[in-house]
Formats: sequence, C-alpha cells, structure tokens
Amino acid sequence: MDSITQMALGATIQGALLGRWQGRKALLYGALLGTLPDLDVVIDYPDAVDWMTHHRGFSHSLVVLSGLALLLAWLVRRRHPTAGYSAQRLTLTLWLVLITHPLLDAFTSYGTQLFWPLATPPVAWSTLFIIDPLYTLPLLVAVGAGLARGLKDRPARLPTWALALSCLYIACSVAGRQMAEQRVEQALAAAQIRPQALFVAPAPFNVLLWRVIALDGEDYHEALVSWFDRAPPRLSRIPRGTQLAAALRDSPQHQRLQWFTQGFLRYDRIDDQLIVTDLRLGMTGFHPFRFAMASWQEGRWQLAEQVERLPARRGDLAQLQQLFARIWNEEQPVPLEQWAQALQRR
Repeated sequence: MDSITQMALGATIQGALLGRWQGRKALLYGALLGTLPDLDVVIDYPDAVDWMTHHRGFSHSLVVLSGLALLLAWLVRRRHPTAGYSAQRLTLTLWLVLITHPLLDAFTSYGTQLFWPLATPPVAWSTLFIIDPLYTLPLLVAVGAGLARGLKDRPARLPTWALALSCLYIACSVAGRQMAEQRVEQALAAAQIRPQALFVAPAPFNVLLWRVIALDGEDYHEALVSWFDRAPPRLSRIPRGTQLAAALRDSPQHQRLQWFTQGFLRYDRIDDQLIVTDLRLGMTGFHPFRFAMASWQEGRWQLAEQVERLPARRGDLAQLQQLFARIWNEEQPVPLEQWAQALQRR
C-alpha cells in the first residue's frame, strides 16, 4: 500500500495499544515504525528487474520483522524500565505495527515475500488497490482525532473502531475477489475456455469493480466484473506475444520476473526492442512495470546487459470516469482491447 496508509495504520495500532501512556507520541512512533519496512527502496540494485523483484523482500519478511520487534522492545525497555505498560504489551505493539505492514502489502497485487529467506513465490492476495481512499480514511480520522484531542488517559475507542472498520473493509474486498473469480470462471466454462491461470485484482481506487485476467496460450482474456452486474462477464481476447519469450530463455532477469509474476507477462516487439509487461498491476494498457529486455541486432535478439524500466503510462480522467461508471452500469462501454493496444507503443 501507499506510504500514507502504512503510516496511518502503524500510528493507529500504537495509539490504540500504547496511547494511554505515550499520548500523541504513540502516533508518531507508530507512523515511523509502520513505514520502516519500505526503507529497502534506498538499496541500489543492478537493474530495474532486480529492484522490482527484491522490493518487499527481506525487509517484509515475517521472520525478520518478528526478530526486529523483539530487539526494539528490549532496547526500549532498557531505556524506559519504569514505563507504565508491561514488556509484553510493548512487544505485542511493536510486533503488530511492523507485521501489519507486509500483511497489508500482501493484499495488493504487487507481491510480498512474507516467507523470505525461503524461495517461495511472493504472496499477492490481490484484494486491495495500492491506493484505496475508503480503506485509509477511518485510519486518518483516528490519527487526526488523536492529534487534536490527545490520547493520554483516554479509552482507545476511536483507534479501535478505525482498526475494526479497516478489517471489515478487507473482508469485503476478499468477498469481492471471490465473487469476480467465480463469475469469470463460469463465463470461461460457457465459452469452453480452459485457462492456464487466473489473476483477479480490484480496479483503481475501489473494491466494487474487479479486473480478471485469464491466460490462454498465445492470448489472454480480460473481463470487468462489478458487484452490481446481472449479466455474465464479457471476455476480451488480447494477444500476449508469447512466441517472443523464446528469445529470453537464457535471461536470468526474465526467469526471475516469471517467478515473481507467476507468468502473468505480455511480450511486444516495439521498433527493435523486446518489451515485457507485468499484466497484474495497474489497469489494462496502463501497466507501471514494463521492461526493455532485448534488442534486435544483426538479425537476432541480444539480451540487455542492464534491463531498463520504461516510463509508466497513466490513464486520464476520462478513462477513470468510464471505470467508475462501469461499477453501476454493466452496459457502460469500456474498450479494453483498444486500451491494450497502447502496449504496442513505448
């Protein structure tokens, strides 16, 4: 999730558990600690694929963060041995502030390596968009009220309610994902399509409209599904360019990208470059992670020594309005095939 949400979540948790003793400082400490795992972004990795696939790695590991929570609790207790709260309460608070960061990240589509150093695929439950104002709003209200009114000697009702609402929102997002997956599976079965894999993700900024990708050999199908739809989902068939992947069989970056995305990749030849796109993130045709992985030289593909990420292309307000209109009206046209054609350009 975005840094503001992670800071608000950490502040709310620490405010709920230690605000009675630490006052407003609990919000500051929780906000700083809540964003700590994302400091891995300052590490200088060799190329763009390494950066993408190592982000949310060791710094988001449940094992690493649990050990860090124990260490921090010991250090804080040594410095403040007579604090009014128990060592157990302190340890639980620090652990929850740290551990909820990667757990919340795992609800997005990016991929979080919760079990590092094990070489298991990243976890991407994919029920929340990376920025979701409705999830963040209750947390910000609790933090704002705590800053305005103070927290010392007050029952932690508002932070507790904010955390409860945020958990309820996540539960609704999980139900939405299951709903969208089931409806698309039924549509695929009716069309006698047996996909290799499915990926479900929320549309930008909400959990009412869902985007489903179904890999099908040389192509992939995309569908939009809303909670308010009555008719079966419409499947858009889009070429995936998988024949180009053979040129990357000796590329360690491509192998790592396949592992990280679990194969949800698209391949395009643009001018004399082979571009690989992560289909999971963003919206159809507007994907933030695209990589130039090979160039056509002297009649054959030459692997890039250092893979570069292409500048991200973002949709405009009109396209966002189309998506929001599609939530309420299944007849609202959303030209997914046309939007996907933008991937044939740099």
